Amino acid sequence: MAKQLFNSSEKSNFIVNMTEEKFSKLASWGLLSAVFLTSVSAAIPVISGIKAYSLTSIGITLGGIFCMVLALIGAMKKYIDRRALIPAAAMGVTLIWAVISMINSYDYFVSLNGYPGRGEGLLTLIFYAGFFITAASIKTDKARKTLLCGILINGMLNSIVGLVQIFAGYLSDYKYVSLQLEINAASGFSQSPLFLAMVLSISIAAAMSGLALFEGKKSKILCIVSICLFSFVNMFTYSFVGICGTVLAVIIGIIMIIAAKAPKINLLSVFGVIVPAAAAVVIVNCGLIGNIDSYRLYDGRILWFADSYMRLNSSGDCDSERVDIDDTADVYHFINRKTADIISKNGLVGTGPDQLVFPQIYNFGFEDIENAYIEDIAIINKGTFDRAYNDYLNTAATRGIPSAIALVVTIIGTLAAGFASYRKSRNSITLCMVLLTAMGGILYLICCSSMAFTPIFWAIAGSSLVNLNIIKEKKIEKSKNGKK
Repeated sequence: MAKQLFNSSEKSNFIVNMTEEKFSKLASWGLLSAVFLTSVSAAIPVISGIKAYSLTSIGITLGGIFCMVLALIGAMKKYIDRRALIPAAAMGVTLIWAVISMINSYDYFVSLNGYPGRGEGLLTLIFYAGFFITAASIKTDKARKTLLCGILINGMLNSIVGLVQIFAGYLSDYKYVSLQLEINAASGFSQSPLFLAMVLSISIAAAMSGLALFEGKKSKILCIVSICLFSFVNMFTYSFVGICGTVLAVIIGIIMIIAAKAPKINLLSVFGVIVPAAAAVVIVNCGLIGNIDSYRLYDGRILWFADSYMRLNSSGDCDSERVDIDDTADVYHFINRKTADIISKNGLVGTGPDQLVFPQIYNFGFEDIENAYIEDIAIINKGTFDRAYNDYLNTAATRGIPSAIALVVTIIGTLAAGFASYRKSRNSITLCMVLLTAMGGILYLICCSSMAFTPIFWAIAGSSLVNLNIIKEKKIEKSKNGKK
């Protein structure tokens, strides 16, 4: 007989009567919302050409609210394993400290909603926690396989748009990275080529892992096509994170194929990465893309000129007297060094969520400063930037060192708990999620959080924490064998 609260009906008590299987099925939709809704909502400004980047936050908001409800249900039903308590508590600290940072920030509105076009304020951080807890509450491998399939399809969606951007130069804010330099960089629906590189890198790893995990012929074909397509498009992000991410994806794919004892022929998928990537370089060197005839990295021009300065007005243009925008190492060294200086002055509570550009502003340029838009102020301040492309530094600078420490504890705690779960269950999907989480943690060292990548990352991280059904089944099987 179904449980009821007081004299209410059975239908109104669906939470009380929800089984693990039903919850996991509902949660899988929540995880798919984390993967897809940002890309879908970002499609509106990309396709229309209207600079309405705030629309991208709609996807995060819808998916985040849905997963917050699911996270509460998972907590009420005690679906969260005790191994997840330390990572969940550490993530809770990051949220609490984000509130403290907001109270002491330059602008409450930006702290709450995020910088216009970036959107990673306190509300978004709460939604990320919802994705993480929801994923940590699922109880079936089917839900986790659904997440992997969602990652592949999302990668396909971004890559198809990326191909249009590469070969036609349409639907892109990154056709030019200077007034003369035309490179037709791919950004998909990820807002930036660097953010797309993170999405596609983890998608390549998921596709290579899928060859070892999926059994159906159609699923394997999807994985093979995905590997080739993602590797090709990823090279047209012209980014350091894209190169590093591709290498990490290959390493993870090989580990998964060996650990899952998949047929050794699947190791040939490595060529599905190498050949398309090499083909992309050849195409550029043949002068078939834009007005360039040699392949090189354009991180500085993408993140500084094309993205924050031209697209979002979230920073000033690069100061050529202080940094060489064409030298990738010099750009990252300059940004990281200046971010470290900001941390030294705002170490405890930071500048406020998504407000890295604020302490750098030296020229306000408006008589009526109270009514001026931050975008109009930021753009006239040459040499400023709005993101550190090391998320741990970025977190320390904007939300304080305690928040950065809590972020590290969350990721390390998740990896430790996930690996412990794998050692006990020897479940290949758990290992896949642990490896993808580790990959995301490494990518954050050379890039930063974004609404395109971070929801996917936290969904993966959360789903690496649980494998309770299989563990219970093994215990039951052992006890039966013992009785026999």
